Amino acid sequence: MDSKNIILDIRNLRTQFNTYEGRVHAVNGITYSIHEGETVGIVGESGCGKSVSMLSVMRLLSSPPAHIEADSIKFMGKELTSLSKNEMRKIRGHNMAMIFQDPMTSLNPVLTIGYQLSEPLMFHFGMSKQKARARAEELLRSVGIPAPEKRLDDYPHQLSGGMRQRVMIAIGLSCNPSLLIADEPTTALDVTIQAQLVDLVKSLRNELGMALIWITHDLGVIASLAGRVLVMYAGFVVEDAPVKELYASPRHPYTAALLRSLPRLDGSPGQELEIIKGFPPDLLNFPRGCPFAPRCKYAQEKCIQERPDLVAISPNHHVACWVDMSTGELR
Repeated sequence: MDSKNIILDIRNLRTQFNTYEGRVHAVNGITYSIHEGETVGIVGESGCGKSVSMLSVMRLLSSPPAHIEADSIKFMGKELTSLSKNEMRKIRGHNMAMIFQDPMTSLNPVLTIGYQLSEPLMFHFGMSKQKARARAEELLRSVGIPAPEKRLDDYPHQLSGGMRQRVMIAIGLSCNPSLLIADEPTTALDVTIQAQLVDLVKSLRNELGMALIWITHDLGVIASLAGRVLVMYAGFVVEDAPVKELYASPRHPYTAALLRSLPRLDGSPGQELEIIKGFPPDLLNFPRGCPFAPRCKYAQEKCIQERPDLVAISPNHHVACWVDMSTGELR
């Protein structure tokens, strides 16, 4: 795509946390771009840096203990790293919004749903209370909440988990953002409600034409939602590819192992799911080689000694691996 269509451009983002035990290297130099209207899935196991990377971009981590560095983070052509806190507040929730994982901790328990929906509208657009309330009612209706005029005066505890998550989606969409970041928004919900919410986000994305980043460990959701997938491991992006190409032909051993650990409809009866043996690296004592090497059946001496960069193996497919899985030999 043409560079002028890039909405978010991240260059060498690093995030560490200072703790009593030492410095935790949570995000370790990730670089990628998101284009206008694009849907990108970010996948990986818990603790790999998916959420922290996006919270770093949005400047939602307390510093200290967080220490965030980047060569550049540009959003809609504007350099975010040089903005003041007040300037960043004007972008957050307006041009760039985030749906968080647990609505019960993200929604304020002592404020009504109507107030929490109206607040960003009054802050970003200067709406009156009456106009903001009318818009809040429209938003609740758009995310499928029945009798929205009554729900505006409810508190979060009066809604079900699925309803609360719909409210979070409505808040995220309230200011018509150019980029919506969804951080595992369906994790705590049952499968039926998950499917409803994914369909809802897909229809709203198509209607509004916004870019979408969907953070999850559920590869099944990504298959039906995203056009491109970033696979993260130990704070690195280890593979970046179009969704169909990644599922059909994963080129990083970690991605391949993740896909083999999924249940399949075409699997033989009684077939056991594959597990990825071993543990992720200790982010306090970071390895100098490939972080996946201790768990990788293709690992060679070079993998242990040197960390691979994310490089292109085809026009839209990037991999951080020294070994060609098809041959088992070094690239």
